[in-house]
Amino acid sequence: MRQIDRLYLKWPFYGSPRMKLALEEHCGLYVNEKRVARLMREMGLRSILPKPNLSQPERGHRIYPYLLKGLEIQAPGLVCCADITYIPLHQGHLYLVAVMDWFSRYVLAWKLSNTMDCGFCLEALNGALEQGAPEIFNTDQGSQFTSTDFTDRLKAAGVKISMDGKGRALDNVFIERLWWSVKYEEVYPGDYANGWVAHQRLDRYFRYYNTERRHQALDYRTPHEIHFDHATKGKLAACY
Repeated sequence: MRQIDRLYLKWPFYGSPRMKLALEEHCGLYVNEKRVARLMREMGLRSILPKPNLSQPERGHRIYPYLLKGLEIQAPGLVCCADITYIPLHQGHLYLVAVMDWFSRYVLAWKLSNTMDCGFCLEALNGALEQGAPEIFNTDQGSQFTSTDFTDRLKAAGVKISMDGKGRALDNVFIERLWWSVKYEEVYPGDYANGWVAHQRLDRYFRYYNTERRHQALDYRTPHEIHFDHATKGKLAACY
């Protein structure tokens, strides 16, 4: 699973057939394609290329449109996004959810879980909303984010719900970049022995990411500087 995770960060458009070949070519691992497909499902990984049933919503619940196309986001606090990724341990794995401000890249909240149920995502959402409600909240169409508990919490806070199109993982591009940074700067070098170590190290990393790590896209300022030094709250503007 660790090798699949590494390869996926390089080639997020790989489905199980090409992932099987990549494991053979780059890792010397010969694994049945059905097993690769099962492991990718368990890890929550899917090709970003469009195809049917890429992301499984909570059965019977509404799918919301993608609201960010053509919008110019000019200040922090207007749009938030969330996603889940896989965190390998020496034995087993955890799932990590993060909520991030779209404009500043500031990580507002994060949680770890050993299951993919909605609870840890809702905890992260509540932690983010305590810092202020955005106008729009964007996620993929996974069951955690389409669940009634999650969407009702956003509606209660007066937040508009936006969801990536099927096969459009890059609709949530900034949090996909966050995962690349988290994995290659912290998770893989950290080589976590257990969940306690993972939590301690990730807590340290996210504090570093927010307050010390300078981003080229932010003119080499930190997310904290952008998020808290921005003088006025901007507006969402159409940009076609």
